[in-house]
Amino acid sequence: MSSTVITNIASLVTNDPSLGWGSPRSSKFESGGGSPLGLIRDAALVIDGDRVSWIGESSKAPATDNRVDAGGRAVIPGFVDSHSHLVFAGDRTEEFNARMSGRGYTAGGIRTTVAATRAATDAELETNLVRHLTEALRQGTTTLETKSGYGLTVHDEERALRIASAHTDEVTYLGAHIVSPDYADDPAAYVALVTGEMLDACAPHARWIDVFCEKGAFDGDQARAILTAGLEKGLHPRVHANQLSYGPGVQLAVELGAASADHCTHLTDADVDALANSDTVATLLPGAEFSTRAEWPDARRLLDAGVTVALSTDCNPGSSYTSSVPFCIALAVRDMRMTPDEALWSATAGGARALRRTDVGRLSPGAYADLAFLDAPSHVHLAYRPGVPLVDEVWRRGRRVA
Repeated sequence: MSSTVITNIASLVTNDPSLGWGSPRSSKFESGGGSPLGLIRDAALVIDGDRVSWIGESSKAPATDNRVDAGGRAVIPGFVDSHSHLVFAGDRTEEFNARMSGRGYTAGGIRTTVAATRAATDAELETNLVRHLTEALRQGTTTLETKSGYGLTVHDEERALRIASAHTDEVTYLGAHIVSPDYADDPAAYVALVTGEMLDACAPHARWIDVFCEKGAFDGDQARAILTAGLEKGLHPRVHANQLSYGPGVQLAVELGAASADHCTHLTDADVDALANSDTVATLLPGAEFSTRAEWPDARRLLDAGVTVALSTDCNPGSSYTSSVPFCIALAVRDMRMTPDEALWSATAGGARALRRTDVGRLSPGAYADLAFLDAPSHVHLAYRPGVPLVDEVWRRGRRVA
């Protein structure tokens, strides 16, 4: 293994408050000290193999085998996108066009993608998955979770997870996306399938189990049965919760110790309190609200209550067809009342929390050397210059990959 030092970093986001301004290890005390971003100006970073081994001020950087000049750019941790749906086929352009012309969004559009996905070959599904993963990587995403949920048969859910697991470690079984059209008249039989034969086939390929707990999908009792069955198979729960209406999803997520409750648009005070007093992360997905003209989640309310918040794309062909975390950061700052610091933390360290990872989402000794260079002197430009492709270099596991 060789070592590399990256110097002349205008602004380095470590996500380790002990390393930034105002910390005992820093000679600089400026306003904003103690920020969770652990920001270091005029910084350097040393990579040994695939891990970060040292960070600090550029003037104190140790000697290494290789040297890279950041040229006064900002460096941030690679984005951790903890919620996506990328194993699919087909296109829902017509649905989007109709919705933008005044039709409201419901979960029913998923059935269109189910039909196209079932008809696709394994090679077609894999090609589409890799295309979207590459697209996300170019925009700074170095860790990405993705789900099944567009097959809804034992065969199609198993192959979706098998294909996904060949390309990412963070794979989620979502047989409970909606009730399969094949079981429209017998939802109980479909729940039995999801918790039985389908789960048996899918569990070897997944780390997580998810359920869409929502009117038109699965109610609280059905969702509890599905998640409990997954837990018994060694899969960790996460929940599509409270997206379209008030419901039991958040409370169920907290009750079962889910890593995340995702969407969290319609919350009671009890829901917020439950999240604040748990280890369950509230994952917000502003791309979905943007693409459906729905009510924005109130990130400010969650943050002020002490809830851990993650920010993700929800990239899927129906309700949020974006793989751009920078776009979601800009939306969160503009429309969800997050500060630029909070939005970036939520899209990196927050996403890592939602995946219960400590080796990604930060740039401090021991973490994977997953990072992005911005064509800007500060991370604030991600929200300040929306729509501009500021990520101009991406490193993953210590190697430049984009």
